[in-house]
Amino acid sequence: MSWSDLDRLVADAEASPALQQVLRQCHSRQELLRTARQLGYRVTKSDLLNAWLEHHNAPAEDGAGGADRWAAGGS
Repeated sequence: MSWSDLDRLVADAEASPALQQVLRQCHSRQELLRTARQLGYRVTKSDLLNAWLEHHNAPAEDGAGGADRWAAGGS
């Protein structure tokens, strides 16, 4: 199931500065998906969109606006 792979990718990235660095090099959703798949995570475009929507619709905790990078209309 790809949603669980997205959860696993996020958890692994939170624990690994090296993985964070690799993911920061992605400049589009397509690059992020390709990189995730190359690393063995079965993440889909729908997973990213659903995660963005979930995050975007959640009450703001810290006022950070980083989610806009992966906005539905972005690359």
